Amino acid sequence: MNTSGGEADVLRVLRALAPRRNSSFLESLHIAELQAEQFLELLDITGPPVPRRVVAEIPNIEVRLDNALPASGSAHWEAGCWVITLKRSESLSRRRFSLMHELKHVLDHPIKHHLYGDTIADPIAAYRAERGADQFAACVLMPERWIKREWFIGGERLADVAARFGVSPRALSVRLWLLGMAPQVKRWATMPPQVTDGQDPARYFRPMADLEIAL
Repeated sequence: MNTSGGEADVLRVLRALAPRRNSSFLESLHIAELQAEQFLELLDITGPPVPRRVVAEIPNIEVRLDNALPASGSAHWEAGCWVITLKRSESLSRRRFSLMHELKHVLDHPIKHHLYGDTIADPIAAYRAERGADQFAACVLMPERWIKREWFIGGERLADVAARFGVSPRALSVRLWLLGMAPQVKRWATMPPQVTDGQDPARYFRPMADLEIAL
């Protein structure tokens, strides 16, 4: 790791990349990408696939699997640490995406009002927070420079490159489209549910509907 303070510094360093003022939606997506790039640099990750263990190794974060989870992923504060729970029955590629999605919610928690607005009362702000989490997850698991290298070296074979990155072919196809490297994929027309359950402002859920959408 490149920081002198160790892995305990990861969240602090990444949060410091966000300005302490209200951000536009587009700016919040740029910040998510910048945080993803810094995350990989801090942990000395230089190629795919991103190891799943890196999140559990961050102090004060615990990762659990639960068959009964009514969502693809959740994050909440419990007994002095953040608990990220993933739905055990879902595919490994989906759990990997959900893990990074929920990590972004943890990262955003003390600064989310600057990035998105009132995610409790405003469904648009909640939607933006979900999109920001998807942006972060996509940029961590599929950084632009890695994608461009592996896509062309790998013969532009979707399934093969997706397997190399540990993501679903759909997630990769969306990422390729966003980078201008593939035709447009179908976008979800409806907005996802609010980021919290409406009662606990420190609890986040990733719906089981496919949120690996165009950002």
